[in-house]
Amino acid sequence: MILEAAMLQVKPGLTSQFEQSFKAASVLISSIEGYLGHELQHCLEDDHKYLLLVKWRNLEDHTIGFRESGQYQEWKALLHHYYSPFPVVEHFTCINLE
Repeated sequence: MILEAAMLQVKPGLTSQFEQSFKAASVLISSIEGYLGHELQHCLEDDHKYLLLVKWRNLEDHTIGFRESGQYQEWKALLHHYYSPFPVVEHFTCINLE
C-alpha cells in the first residue's frame, strides 16, 4: 500500500466552498482502480490548511491510473483553483519495525 500525502493551503475566504467542492471530487477519486480510501484533515492552528491522505494499492494507481484519467481532469477543475501555493504531493510506504 502507498500513502499519498498533500498539504493543501486554501485561499482565504474559500474554505467553505472548497469543502463542498471536495465532497463532489471525492466521488471521482474513489472510482479509480487501486484506490483504497482517503481522508481530509482540517488544521486546528491554521484555518486555511488541510491535509489530504489517500491510500493506493501501488504508486502507479495514483501517478498513472488517476492522473491520466478523465476523473483527474474533473478533479483539477473542481479543486485546483482553491490552492495557493499549489501543494506538493508525496508518497509514503510503511516500514517494518519488527
